[in-house]
Amino acid sequence: MLASHLGCEPTEEAVYERRLATDPGDYASSFLRATVTEVLCVDEGFPSLDVGTSWQELGALAGCEARPVMRIEQVAESIGPDALDAIGDAVSKARARGFVGLKTIAAYRGGLDLDALPAPSRTDRLEGTPLRAVLTRALEANEETLDPLPVQVHTGFGDSDLLLPAARPGLLKPLIERFPRTTFVLLHCYPFVREAGWLAHVYGNVFFDLSLTIPHVSRPATALAEALELAPVSKLLYASDAALTPELYLLAATWWRDALAEVLPALLGEPRAVSAASMIMRENARSVYRLG
Repeated sequence: MLASHLGCEPTEEAVYERRLATDPGDYASSFLRATVTEVLCVDEGFPSLDVGTSWQELGALAGCEARPVMRIEQVAESIGPDALDAIGDAVSKARARGFVGLKTIAAYRGGLDLDALPAPSRTDRLEGTPLRAVLTRALEANEETLDPLPVQVHTGFGDSDLLLPAARPGLLKPLIERFPRTTFVLLHCYPFVREAGWLAHVYGNVFFDLSLTIPHVSRPATALAEALELAPVSKLLYASDAALTPELYLLAATWWRDALAEVLPALLGEPRAVSAASMIMRENARSVYRLG
């Protein structure tokens, strides 16, 4: 598929040569624009701006609107994790500053069970028990606003510094119940896709996506079918989690569409499949993130 997009021979060597021979901005833009994306919601926390692209630049490359997502840990580290009032103030003003969501990577910093967070093992980042106070204050501040921002939570698999059993989405149950006005968006979810679907099924304030799962799993249609075993199509959001590698934007979009085309007609029938696909790829995210 990459070779077809680039107009070269379908070999790894040919794709790599075309990549090296093309201006990096033009190369990235070609993949981003081929996804036909209307709005990009971009986590400001990764990669850092010294090695990455800002959300404004990413939107320009994609030729579409882009909106930022505030990573709570990054804000706390820049302000100081002991400055809880200042962290709460930053969160409460996030929507007014143009952010469309908040995000936490607590799964990488000790796990999703806040009551079981261990003492910090590193001093170069916010993690463990100090993170519990930060997240609690941030979620409280968000819940206290007139219009709380949705909170993205990394769940399931990721890099090697993550303890997978501690990243189960079911561990978020106490937070989901404590903050009922807050919409929680469970990211990635693999291999706990069914568990995430159950949470979205039983809690009105829970949504989820299969970013990172698609495009990385070998059977994306299977993951999609598992997601929809319990969860309604109104609770599933398209996302790619693409970063660093521009090819992932197009691969994710293509394989999501292919999986939807395979799963939804069998699940819902042809007439309803089209509207369901539109909800998952577009309308649900527009509603959750207040994108108009």
